[in-house]
Amino acid sequence: MQLGDEMTKRFLVFQHMPWEGPGDHLICAAKKHGILLCVVEVWHEPIPDLSSYDGLIVLGGEPNIDQEQKYPFLKAEKAAIRYSIELGKPYLGFCLGHQLLADALGAKVGPNDRMSVGFIPGEITEKGRIHPLFRDVSDSFPLFKWHSQAVQLPLPKHVEILATSTECQVEAISVHENPHLVGLQFDNHAATITNVREWIKS
Repeated sequence: MQLGDEMTKRFLVFQHMPWEGPGDHLICAAKKHGILLCVVEVWHEPIPDLSSYDGLIVLGGEPNIDQEQKYPFLKAEKAAIRYSIELGKPYLGFCLGHQLLADALGAKVGPNDRMSVGFIPGEITEKGRIHPLFRDVSDSFPLFKWHSQAVQLPLPKHVEILATSTECQVEAISVHENPHLVGLQFDNHAATITNVREWIKS
């Protein structure tokens, strides 16, 4: 499935659940910046060759990253993410996508100290203030959360925390000297009334 008109760039999007596709904010941002979102439903569709795409976006979903037996598609997805990083492709991960990026970068993922669901305040870190993604974002901003797993501390030295909150220490990450690799524990791409209503019903 492709979302958008004829655009100049094509980003592959990994979707894990039928109800958790690209949110309204993500679709709007893609159109604004001339990006075609090419969605692959990884639980039943093969992952295409990443070399023909300009970047990779990985959405959230029910699986934990270590549940390959229950969700066999995770093995191929992890390999594709590592390959995307090797190719130098831009990467944006939300929730599970954030955790999969952290895993590929050598960080550990495990249970958060609490279930984090709903809108909570997040804080930009010192590293986040100079990152291109958060440069024009206020120091405190709302996060739309829906997770029980989280990236664990300590992080590998090359991984930087861009945002944090009282409910999760690692809300956003990037890589030193590779700012095009970004993981977001929050799902702000779907933080519209319509999307939140759909998520609650599901």
